[in-house]
Amino acid sequence: MADKINQFLPPITPGQGILLCGAISASLYAGALWFQYVGGLSPCSLCLWQRWPHIMIAVLALFIRMPRLILTAIAMTAATSVILAAYHAGVEWQLWPGPGGCTASLTSGDDLTSLTDSLLATPVVRCDQVAWSFLGLSMAGWNSLFSLDICLIALICLLQGKKVAS
Repeated sequence: MADKINQFLPPITPGQGILLCGAISASLYAGALWFQYVGGLSPCSLCLWQRWPHIMIAVLALFIRMPRLILTAIAMTAATSVILAAYHAGVEWQLWPGPGGCTASLTSGDDLTSLTDSLLATPVVRCDQVAWSFLGLSMAGWNSLFSLDICLIALICLLQGKKVAS
């Protein structure tokens, strides 16, 4: 399998892969902060959850001395980010409900008092509304794609490293 990967991609050293993954994660985190503090888009709770894997990847990238272990950790952390971001995108597209305190359901058959309480308990920034999109994808959708790229880069570096070690 590593031979097929090497046909299409130039070899990337584990150190280069780690730095590339760390740079992508740091850029995604910086972009999120830019949207929040410069763009004025307050994050919902799912947006905040999605930031943690990128912080972890950026910190992991500082430890290049243990490349196989770090690449494995980056791949697993990026896969977690893919799942979180895809879940959030699905909530935005109304494919499934979001966490209880992050979305508002106006189809409740309860009385007016419980509906009012539900609306008051829902944060101002809701997880089920797209705050920004580009080319039809929300920030959660883009995060999922870039996180998938990080995961694939880490896995490719691991596979190429196995071939070199053999």
